[in-house]
Amino acid sequence: MLRWAMLAGAFWVTTLIIDGIQIEPGAWNYFWVAALFGLINTFIGSLLKLFTLPAVILTFGLFIFIINAAMLMLTDRFSDTITIDRFTSALVGSLLISIFSSITNKVIRRA
Repeated sequence: MLRWAMLAGAFWVTTLIIDGIQIEPGAWNYFWVAALFGLINTFIGSLLKLFTLPAVILTFGLFIFIINAAMLMLTDRFSDTITIDRFTSALVGSLLISIFSSITNKVIRRA
């Protein structure tokens, strides 16, 4: 539950910073998008990362950000709550979400 809340917070921070990503107002909308993104990333993202492993290795892991941006765009397609204007917004957004999630996961582990 705490990681879910942290991912919702990551989405909130991302929408504040990136103009091309909007989520309808309301805390439950952020939780819904975080849950949907988590499910899509867990199932489809994991398979995609497995199938694109050579590209991930050749780019020293940077291709993971492309996959995460694609999963963010897929979340936009499946939900009317989130709107992403262009792929570059999704790419920068996925980078911010990854950074924020990594920092909060390290804080949670230490506590």
